[in-house]
Amino acid sequence: MKWTADRIGDQKGRTFVVTGATSGLGLVTARELAARGGRVLLAVRDAVRGEDVAAALRRAHPGADVAVRRVDLLDLASIRRAAAEIGSEPVDVLVNNAGISMVGHSVTALGAERHFAANHLGHFALTELLTPALRRSPAPRVVTVTSYLHEKAELDLDDVAWTRKYSPLAAYSASKLANAVFAVELARREEAAASPITSVLAHPGYSNTPMQSKGSGLMGVVMRVTGRLFAQSPEMGALPQLFAATEPGLAPGSYVGPDGRGGRSGHPVVVPLSAAARDPELGRRLWERSRQLIGG
Repeated sequence: MKWTADRIGDQKGRTFVVTGATSGLGLVTARELAARGGRVLLAVRDAVRGEDVAAALRRAHPGADVAVRRVDLLDLASIRRAAAEIGSEPVDVLVNNAGISMVGHSVTALGAERHFAANHLGHFALTELLTPALRRSPAPRVVTVTSYLHEKAELDLDDVAWTRKYSPLAAYSASKLANAVFAVELARREEAAASPITSVLAHPGYSNTPMQSKGSGLMGVVMRVTGRLFAQSPEMGALPQLFAATEPGLAPGSYVGPDGRGGRSGHPVVVPLSAAARDPELGRRLWERSRQLIGG
């Protein structure tokens, strides 16, 4: 049988933190988890929009336990405040879902290009800060959302600001490689520490989400048109991360993606992970560089 959201079991008593939960894949993920009794914390940059989403989820699913926690993944102070608030209770599953795509070149206060900072560094910091809360759960899990585009990407840790030739697509793909490398390195480190945390990865294939409509210039036009014509729905795109968040027995470092041709669409299964994502030396270097950048 193909895996669908209908196969998610009862999630009562479990707390999920979902970043980027006001639209796209994050919204679908939050909705399905709340519908099955999970306590869902919407970790979002826009708290007003987050409250609107939470209210809509409660209307759709009376009794749903949904709350908003404001976090700006480009702001370390915001991440620390959110982690302190969220971490006051055990966290069962952290879904590192939020992301930006195809933005023009800019460098954040941390000295990193914006894709790398938002998609990787913010989640790296949030995961580290929530680790104590996760370890208080009986079966904690971290799900990091990457992209099949990471397979063709290059990660230059000596130039995280992208001071040389810049391409929005290349920068986005590199940030998604960082997500994949981070998730696998986290799995290694938690296993070595005999920690209960299981780190897994997911990718949504080619999915038509609001991220597809935010590109600028000709690239943005192409993304919007092809997204409407060829991409699968957010409901299908969210299935891999829902599978990764709820399916029992996943091994550390498991990579979940669609089962269709080229991994672009379909139902979730465990799929092979790229050699670059599994490179332990790259994992060590990324971890050390990320710590350096966030001041850890």
